[in-house]
This record gives sequence, C-alpha cells and structure tokens, in this order.
Amino acid sequence: PILYSYFRSSCSWRVRIALALKGISYDLVPVNLLKDGGQQFSAEFKAVNPMQQVPALKIDGITLSQSLAIIHYLEDTRPNPRLLPQDPKKRAQVRMIADHIVSGIQPLQNLSVLKQMGEKKMEWAQNCIASGFQALEQILQHTAGRYSVGDEVSMADLCLVPQVSNAERFRLDMGPYLTITRINKALLELEAFKVSHPSQQPDTPAELRA
Repeated sequence: PILYSYFRSSCSWRVRIALALKGISYDLVPVNLLKDGGQQFSAEFKAVNPMQQVPALKIDGITLSQSLAIIHYLEDTRPNPRLLPQDPKKRAQVRMIADHIVSGIQPLQNLSVLKQMGEKKMEWAQNCIASGFQALEQILQHTAGRYSVGDEVSMADLCLVPQVSNAERFRLDMGPYLTITRINKALLELEAFKVSHPSQQPDTPAELRA
C-alpha cells in the first residue's frame, strides 16, 4: 500500500491510525499542503485524487480517497482488530460520532476554508470547533466507556483524536470538554495513536518533531 499523507492533516492521521491498529505496513508519499503553493494541486497528485486532498491510499490495485471510505475498506477487507462494534446500536453511534466530526466540524476549519477567512481564521476555527465540541461532549456523555463508544477503540476514536489536536492547534480552551479530554488522553496512550502522530511522521519538520 502507498499512503499519500501530510503530517498535520487530521484526515490523513485518521487513516494512519487505522493502518497502525490493523498492522498494515505501507510506503508514505508526503504531500505538502503549503509548499509550492500546495503540492496537492500538482498534475501528478490530481491524477491520484481529483479532489486534490489528502489522504489517498493505493491498495489492492485500487486508489481510494476520503478518510472514512478508506477506513471502511480496511475494515471490510482486514477486519481485525475491528473498528466497528458488532452491536447495531453501538455501530450506529460510532458512525454518528465519526460523521459529526468529519462532516460537521473538520470541513469548516479546513485549510481551504481558512484561506478565505484572512485575519479572522483563528477566531473562525475556534468557533466552528467549539460549537461542534459542545454537541460532541453531550453525545459522548451517553455513549462513552473508556473510549468514545464503550471500551473498544472504534472509528469514532480515529476521528476524535486528530480533531482534538486541531482544536489545540487553534488554541481552543478545552476546559468545558471533560469527556472529550479524558477519552483523548486515554487514546494517546495507545501505540497506534503514538506512531501515527503528526510529530512522528517522515515529513514532520525538525522543529515539530517529538
């Protein structure tokens, strides 16, 4: 497998966690979203993903983009360890939380949107994430065990950790979000979340390496 990734992309991080959890080794092709006006806009990368976004994954003779589509494919073809619970209700809750983040929070503070916001980008990102996290905190109070849904790591957790990292990068006060903070802390202790972390990537700049 070949993963096209940017170290700080939260969408790429979701997929890196899934690959790590499932023990799938891969080659990484870094796509720098800032350098050269954004390497995602190159003709070469547009041939990989016409949406000109990371991540993209070449695997089993196909090329997939969109982080959740990739993760669902990995789940379908390499089901261990599973990232979707067997219980239909819990499975629906996992998908709901993942969708809240990947549709309702992250796109609003994505690089392409922030470019349009000019000087207000920090304030905009904080407001988008805060309104999403208020809802998420409430939901997690009903669904969470050790992790987002019960005590097993799920697709919801793969979306949660990178989004908290974005929140911290945009200096959001995490004080009100005790459940989110607790789950995030527990997940960051797991090896798959450590090795996939933005500070540990081949394309991480020296000053941001942990």
